[in-house]
Amino acid sequence: MSDTEPGSRWLILVIKLAAEPSRHRVAVWRELRRIGALSLGQGVWAVPDVPVFADGIARAIAFTEQAGGQAVTLNASGRGPEDAARFEALFTAARSADWAEFLADCGKFEAELAKEIRLAKFTLAELEEEEQSLERLRRWHRDLTARDVFGAPEAAAAGRRLKECTAACEDYAERVFRVLHQAPEGEQ
Repeated sequence: MSDTEPGSRWLILVIKLAAEPSRHRVAVWRELRRIGALSLGQGVWAVPDVPVFADGIARAIAFTEQAGGQAVTLNASGRGPEDAARFEALFTAARSADWAEFLADCGKFEAELAKEIRLAKFTLAELEEEEQSLERLRRWHRDLTARDVFGAPEAAAAGRRLKECTAACEDYAERVFRVLHQAPEGEQ
C-alpha cells in the first residue's frame, strides 16, 4: 500500500478533558462519533488522513480547547501492511455498523408509509412529515458515503434502499394528491 492510499495514513487524536462537567466530554465524543472516528481507548481516536475528516477533527479540537482540555493530533501509519489492513478492517466494520443502522431506518420509513396507506391517512401534513423523514435519510446517506472511504460492503444495498424509499414516498405523495384533488361526493 502506498502512502497516498486512504488506509496508509491516519490521524490519531489524543484528547484530555476534565471529568466534570461531563458536557464537554460528551460534545467532543458526539463530534468524533458523528464524523465516524474510531475510538481506540480512553480519549484516543483515529480517522484516515483524508480531507473529509478535517472539519470534524478541527471542531473536536476546538471543543476540547474551549473546555480547557488538551488535544494532540498525530500523523500515523502502520509499521507494516498488516497494521494498515487491521486499521482499515476496524474502520470498515464501524462503517458496516453505520450502514446496518441506516438500512434498518429505511425499513422503518417504509413501514411508516405502509401504515399511513393502510389507515388512509392522506393529508398534506403527513406528507410533509414523511418528506422530512426522507430528507433526513438522504442527508444521512450522504454523510455515510462521504466517510466510508474504504467502501463497506453494505453501501451498495443502502443506495438501492434509499432509491426504494424515495419511490415509496413518491407513491404516497401521488396518493395524497389524488385524494386531495378528487371532487367531494355528489359534486361530480
